[in-house]
Amino acid sequence: MELLFVTLGGIILGLLGRYLFPLRDTHGVLLVPALGAASAAILWEAMTWLGLPYNGGWIWVIALGGTALIVALVTPSLGRARRTRDRAELSALLSPSARTN
Repeated sequence: MELLFVTLGGIILGLLGRYLFPLRDTHGVLLVPALGAASAAILWEAMTWLGLPYNGGWIWVIALGGTALIVALVTPSLGRARRTRDRAELSALLSPSARTN
């Protein structure tokens, strides 16, 4: 049951990350919330394998804090990478060598 709650917390953190960071128009609506859900679930499971108890506070801090950190680092880099790739693709399409008559 705790895994469900921490995954829901990861989705909420992903939604916050989606709307707090710029360049959200460069990726899909569900990408960042899915990233939050996956990272929260993976961190939670890793902490349980390391022996942290389900009802302890540290497992929640690590799982949700780590998820917030991952979302905060990955979301802006996704937008920048997509913008760079789109600009390179556009310039390649508009270059004279790409035009064939």
